[in-house]
Amino acid sequence: MKAATALLSLAHLASAHYTFRTVEFDGQPTSEWGIIRKTANFETAGPIEDVTSEQLTCYELNPGSHGVGVLDVQAGAAVSFTSSPAIFHPGPSLAYLAKVPAGTSVSDWDGKGAVWFKIWQDEAIITSSGISWPSLQSPTIDFDLPECLENGEYLLRVEHIGLHTTLEPQFYLSCAQINVSGGSGSYSPAGLLSFPGAYSMNDSGLKANLYWPIPTEYM
Repeated sequence: MKAATALLSLAHLASAHYTFRTVEFDGQPTSEWGIIRKTANFETAGPIEDVTSEQLTCYELNPGSHGVGVLDVQAGAAVSFTSSPAIFHPGPSLAYLAKVPAGTSVSDWDGKGAVWFKIWQDEAIITSSGISWPSLQSPTIDFDLPECLENGEYLLRVEHIGLHTTLEPQFYLSCAQINVSGGSGSYSPAGLLSFPGAYSMNDSGLKANLYWPIPTEYM
Protein backbone atom coordinates (compact mmCIF):
# COMPACT_ATOMS: atom_id res chain seq x y z
CA MET A 1 0.00 0.00 0.00
CA LYS A 2 2.83 2.38 0.87
CA ALA A 3 4.48 1.63 -2.48
CA ALA A 4 1.24 2.40 -4.33
CA THR A 5 0.87 5.65 -2.41
CA ALA A 6 4.43 6.62 -3.28
CA LEU A 7 3.82 5.91 -6.97
CA LEU A 8 0.67 8.02 -6.95
CA SER A 9 2.59 10.82 -5.30
CA LEU A 10 5.31 10.66 -7.95
CA ALA A 11 2.71 10.67 -10.72
CA HIS A 12 1.11 13.76 -9.21
CA LEU A 13 4.45 15.56 -9.06
CA ALA A 14 5.20 14.69 -12.67
CA SER A 15 1.78 15.94 -13.79
CA ALA A 16 2.47 19.24 -12.02
CA HIS A 17 5.31 20.01 -14.46
CA TYR A 18 4.87 21.52 -17.91
CA THR A 19 6.58 22.60 -21.11
CA PHE A 20 6.03 25.23 -23.81
CA ARG A 21 6.35 23.43 -27.13
CA THR A 22 3.89 25.24 -29.43
CA VAL A 23 3.06 28.89 -30.05
CA GLU A 24 0.53 30.90 -32.08
CA PHE A 25 0.92 34.33 -33.63
CA ASP A 26 -2.33 36.19 -34.41
CA GLY A 27 -4.19 32.91 -34.07
CA GLN A 28 -2.00 31.01 -36.53
CA PRO A 29 -0.57 27.86 -34.91
CA THR A 30 2.91 26.43 -35.40
CA SER A 31 3.89 22.78 -35.19
CA GLU A 32 5.29 21.22 -32.01
CA TRP A 33 8.95 22.28 -31.69
CA GLY A 34 8.56 23.81 -35.17
CA ILE A 35 10.07 27.20 -34.29
CA ILE A 36 10.70 26.51 -30.59
CA ARG A 37 14.07 25.10 -29.63
CA LYS A 38 13.46 21.68 -28.12
CA THR A 39 13.96 21.86 -24.37
CA ALA A 40 15.95 19.45 -22.23
CA ASN A 41 12.80 18.64 -20.26
CA PHE A 42 10.75 17.59 -23.32
CA GLU A 43 10.16 14.16 -21.77
CA THR A 44 10.07 14.90 -18.02
CA ALA A 45 8.69 18.47 -18.14
CA GLY A 46 10.86 19.12 -15.08
CA PRO A 47 11.94 22.66 -14.17
CA ILE A 48 15.28 24.37 -13.73
CA GLU A 49 15.87 25.02 -10.03
CA ASP A 50 19.29 26.73 -10.11
CA VAL A 51 19.31 30.46 -10.91
CA THR A 52 22.95 30.16 -12.04
CA SER A 53 22.30 27.34 -14.52
CA GLU A 54 23.47 27.91 -18.10
CA GLN A 55 20.21 26.24 -19.14
CA LEU A 56 18.32 29.37 -18.07
CA THR A 57 19.01 30.87 -21.49
CA CYS A 58 16.67 28.64 -23.50
CA TYR A 59 16.74 25.27 -21.65
CA GLU A 60 17.94 23.63 -24.87
CA LEU A 61 18.23 19.89 -25.27
CA ASN A 62 21.13 20.23 -27.73
CA PRO A 63 22.73 23.69 -27.42
CA GLY A 64 24.38 24.68 -30.67
CA SER A 65 22.18 22.37 -32.75
CA HIS A 66 18.97 24.37 -32.87
CA GLY A 67 17.40 22.60 -35.85
CA VAL A 68 14.13 24.54 -35.94
CA GLY A 69 12.53 27.02 -38.29
CA VAL A 70 12.23 30.79 -38.16
CA LEU A 71 8.75 32.33 -38.39
CA ASP A 72 8.00 35.68 -40.02
CA VAL A 73 5.77 37.69 -37.67
CA GLN A 74 4.41 41.22 -37.50
CA ALA A 75 5.34 43.65 -34.75
CA GLY A 76 2.31 43.97 -32.48
CA ALA A 77 1.21 40.38 -33.13
CA ALA A 78 -0.81 38.54 -30.48
CA VAL A 79 1.30 35.70 -29.08
CA SER A 80 -0.02 32.58 -27.34
CA PHE A 81 2.35 29.92 -25.98
CA THR A 82 0.62 26.66 -25.07
CA SER A 83 1.52 25.06 -21.75
CA SER A 84 1.55 21.25 -21.84
CA PRO A 85 -0.20 20.50 -19.52
CA ALA A 86 -1.80 23.66 -18.07
CA ILE A 87 0.27 25.76 -15.67
CA PHE A 88 -0.07 24.12 -12.28
CA HIS A 89 1.88 26.36 -9.90
CA PRO A 90 1.37 29.93 -8.66
CA GLY A 91 3.92 32.43 -9.89
CA PRO A 92 4.54 35.04 -12.58
CA SER A 93 4.71 34.53 -16.34
CA LEU A 94 7.14 36.64 -18.35
CA ALA A 95 8.28 37.21 -21.93
CA TYR A 96 11.67 38.42 -23.11
CA LEU A 97 13.20 39.24 -26.49
CA ALA A 98 16.81 39.22 -27.65
CA LYS A 99 17.77 40.89 -30.95
CA VAL A 100 20.09 38.78 -33.06
CA PRO A 101 23.38 40.63 -33.72
CA ALA A 102 24.04 41.90 -37.24
CA GLY A 103 25.76 39.35 -39.43
CA THR A 104 24.40 36.43 -37.40
CA SER A 105 21.43 34.14 -37.98
CA VAL A 106 19.00 33.37 -35.17
CA SER A 107 19.43 29.70 -36.05
CA ASP A 108 23.15 29.93 -35.20
CA TRP A 109 22.92 32.19 -32.16
CA ASP A 110 23.00 31.02 -28.54
CA GLY A 111 21.42 34.09 -26.90
CA LYS A 112 24.24 34.39 -24.37
CA GLY A 113 25.30 37.65 -22.75
CA ALA A 114 23.46 40.85 -21.83
CA VAL A 115 21.07 40.84 -24.80
CA TRP A 116 17.60 40.24 -23.32
CA PHE A 117 14.86 42.72 -22.50
CA LYS A 118 11.49 42.08 -20.90
CA ILE A 119 8.42 42.89 -22.98
CA TRP A 120 5.68 41.54 -20.72
CA GLN A 121 4.85 40.16 -17.27
CA ASP A 122 1.47 39.26 -15.82
CA GLU A 123 0.48 41.08 -12.65
CA ALA A 124 -0.11 39.36 -9.34
CA ILE A 125 -3.68 39.26 -8.04
CA ILE A 126 -3.61 40.04 -4.32
CA THR A 127 -6.67 39.78 -2.07
CA SER A 128 -7.24 39.42 1.65
CA SER A 129 -7.26 35.65 1.22
CA GLY A 130 -4.07 35.23 -0.79
CA ILE A 131 -1.98 35.90 -3.88
CA SER A 132 -2.31 34.36 -7.32
CA TRP A 133 -1.57 35.04 -10.99
CA PRO A 134 -3.77 34.96 -14.11
CA SER A 135 -1.67 32.13 -15.55
CA LEU A 136 -2.51 29.65 -12.77
CA GLN A 137 -4.41 26.69 -14.31
CA SER A 138 -4.21 28.39 -17.70
CA PRO A 139 -3.37 26.35 -20.82
CA THR A 140 -1.70 29.36 -22.47
CA ILE A 141 0.49 32.38 -21.82
CA ASP A 142 -0.82 35.30 -23.89
CA PHE A 143 0.72 38.68 -24.67
CA ASP A 144 1.42 41.02 -27.59
CA LEU A 145 4.71 41.80 -29.27
CA PRO A 146 5.52 45.52 -29.02
CA GLU A 147 4.67 47.50 -32.16
CA CYS A 148 7.77 49.64 -31.69
CA LEU A 149 10.31 46.84 -32.24
CA GLU A 150 13.17 47.16 -34.67
CA ASN A 151 12.74 44.78 -37.60
CA GLY A 152 14.91 41.68 -37.72
CA GLU A 153 15.46 38.29 -36.13
CA TYR A 154 14.89 37.65 -32.43
CA LEU A 155 14.80 34.93 -29.85
CA LEU A 156 11.50 35.10 -27.98
CA ARG A 157 11.78 33.61 -24.50
CA VAL A 158 8.66 32.65 -22.53
CA GLU A 159 8.96 31.76 -18.86
CA HIS A 160 6.85 30.76 -15.91
CA ILE A 161 8.32 30.82 -12.39
CA GLY A 162 6.71 28.43 -9.92
CA LEU A 163 6.77 29.85 -6.40
CA HIS A 164 4.76 27.15 -4.62
CA THR A 165 7.73 26.10 -2.45
CA THR A 166 9.25 29.00 -0.52
CA LEU A 167 12.92 29.65 -1.39
CA GLU A 168 12.83 26.96 -4.10
CA PRO A 169 11.67 28.69 -7.31
CA GLN A 170 11.12 26.56 -10.39
CA PHE A 171 11.74 27.89 -13.91
CA TYR A 172 9.76 26.59 -16.89
CA LEU A 173 10.75 28.17 -20.21
CA SER A 174 11.46 27.88 -23.91
CA CYS A 175 12.66 30.05 -26.81
CA ALA A 176 11.08 30.61 -30.23
CA GLN A 177 12.91 31.86 -33.32
CA ILE A 178 11.14 34.74 -35.08
CA ASN A 179 11.77 37.35 -37.76
CA VAL A 180 9.91 40.60 -37.04
CA SER A 181 8.71 43.04 -39.69
CA GLY A 182 6.44 46.07 -39.62
CA GLY A 183 7.95 47.53 -36.46
CA SER A 184 8.44 51.25 -36.00
CA GLY A 185 11.95 50.75 -34.62
CA SER A 186 11.39 53.40 -31.96
CA TYR A 187 11.92 51.07 -29.00
CA SER A 188 15.36 51.32 -27.43
CA PRO A 189 15.64 48.91 -24.50
CA ALA A 190 17.87 49.91 -21.60
CA GLY A 191 19.44 47.69 -18.98
CA LEU A 192 19.78 44.53 -21.06
CA LEU A 193 19.77 41.25 -19.12
CA SER A 194 21.57 37.92 -19.39
CA PHE A 195 20.37 34.39 -18.63
CA PRO A 196 21.84 33.26 -16.33
CA GLY A 197 22.55 36.51 -14.51
CA ALA A 198 19.18 38.24 -14.53
CA TYR A 199 18.05 36.52 -11.33
CA SER A 200 19.51 36.09 -7.87
CA MET A 201 18.17 34.15 -4.92
CA ASN A 202 18.30 37.47 -3.08
CA ASP A 203 15.56 38.82 -5.36
CA SER A 204 12.41 39.44 -3.35
CA GLY A 205 10.28 37.98 -6.13
CA LEU A 206 12.08 34.64 -5.92
CA LYS A 207 12.17 34.22 -2.15
CA ALA A 208 8.61 35.37 -1.52
CA ASN A 209 6.47 33.33 0.87
CA LEU A 210 3.06 33.17 -0.81
CA TYR A 211 1.24 31.68 2.16
CA TRP A 212 1.90 33.51 5.42
CA PRO A 213 1.85 36.33 6.10
CA ILE A 214 -0.25 36.98 2.99
CA PRO A 215 1.80 39.30 0.73
CA THR A 216 0.54 42.84 0.27
CA GLU A 217 2.65 43.37 -2.86
CA TYR A 218 4.77 41.39 -5.28
CA MET A 219 7.90 42.79 -6.92
